[in-house]
Amino acid sequence: MQPLHILLLIVGYFLVLILVSFLTNRGGSNADFFKAGKQSPWYLVAFGMIGASLSGVTFISVPGWVEASKFSYFQVVLGYIVGYAVIGTVLLPLYYRLNLTSIYTYLEGRFGKASYKTGASFFLLSRVVGASFRLYLVAVVLQSLIFDDLNIPFWVTVTITILLIWLYTFKSGIKTIVWTDTLQTLFMLVAVGVSVYYVSTDLGLSGGKLFTFIADSDMSQIFFFDDWKSSDYFVKQFISGAFIAIVMTGLDQDMMQKNLTCRNLKDAQKNMFWFTIVLTIVNFVFLVLGLLLTVYASQNGIDAHKDQLYPTLAMMNEFGIGVAVLFILGLIAAAYSSADSALTALTTSFSIDILEIEKKYNEAKQVRVRKLIHILVSLVLIAVIIIFKYVIADDSVIAKLFVFAGYTYGPLLGLYAYGLFTKWNVKDKFVPMVAILTPFLGYGISYLSNEYLNFEFGFFILILNGALTFLGLILIRAQKN
Repeated sequence: MQPLHILLLIVGYFLVLILVSFLTNRGGSNADFFKAGKQSPWYLVAFGMIGASLSGVTFISVPGWVEASKFSYFQVVLGYIVGYAVIGTVLLPLYYRLNLTSIYTYLEGRFGKASYKTGASFFLLSRVVGASFRLYLVAVVLQSLIFDDLNIPFWVTVTITILLIWLYTFKSGIKTIVWTDTLQTLFMLVAVGVSVYYVSTDLGLSGGKLFTFIADSDMSQIFFFDDWKSSDYFVKQFISGAFIAIVMTGLDQDMMQKNLTCRNLKDAQKNMFWFTIVLTIVNFVFLVLGLLLTVYASQNGIDAHKDQLYPTLAMMNEFGIGVAVLFILGLIAAAYSSADSALTALTTSFSIDILEIEKKYNEAKQVRVRKLIHILVSLVLIAVIIIFKYVIADDSVIAKLFVFAGYTYGPLLGLYAYGLFTKWNVKDKFVPMVAILTPFLGYGISYLSNEYLNFEFGFFILILNGALTFLGLILIRAQKN
């Protein structure tokens, strides 16, 4: 495909999203922006959440990860199932009972204002960096495929991307995103399904031969029990997966905001149940695609690895123009289904948790302030993505994303675990200090363990930071309930 053709495809895609936005944003109130009026059909939410959960990172990084780590990532995915069960049975009932718009207001009622602001601030940091990670990866791919040939600088690519996302989310936020995410998830799943079909066919693996080939391949190894010090060790990966799901979905305003748009708790729980099943299957298909692409590249002498594997093969027209078109559609769908909801969630959290606009202003002024925050958050994302261009090494982005999440979501995990599973209060004013010191202490322990004990925490760093926060809260426990 020529760069101009790809550019026209992206423009056409965004025009469709803007049309969907126009059809769904008739109201534009805060109730629509934050909760979609609590009228979203659960099945649309479940389907759309798949795209938001996977993102462009999964779309590109998971297939590229197979060569180095085999199917070890599926150990994490199996842990997700446990985590989502906790969300459906523990967290969702809590959020619906308290009728929350921002899930971090729970911390104010449980501990106090300092704890509330701390939880919201750590979410803002986590989501800004997480969303920037995801968009950075896609922006780099699009830059190499299109904009370098058109002599368009990277910062212009990023700016235009964020502005287009802002354009179709600024008025009705989550009400629009519930529908656009459904469309984007469909594009992404079709893209990966068609890619698996064409690559397997080219390798002569039609029908039952494909399943036999996958089962017999050394790269399809899922479970790793040999070295308990390794970051791929099953227990570490499985438990980490459970806690990653809890914090990056259940304690994340972005993901929970979609659940809270359902009509009632029962619908939200049905959403989580079916979302879990489909997401598990889809992640396995991504790993299968990674195995097939790795084998194909090796057999044909193509030097493409890690995050460059899927983009390189898809755009070489080795499998026909259809795969290239679907790859581009799937890539931008995966990227923007995550980015648009992140932008909305960041706006929601900053407006409600930090500025407390619902307590201070009337409806008209709330809308004005919220729209201004939406613009400012967009500018922050642009700045962070451009910074990443100069600080991220050439490595698997998904691995970096999960490790970073372990440091920023760890304090949230500790706060909620302490709040839900103890009846103790804390000295609220000291909570920010505990939350800030925890990641530094966690990093020190991780570094020393790796340096002197050859023990790799890997994604398990999330649990370490959560436990350290929990212990820190015990140390600042209040004497009276």
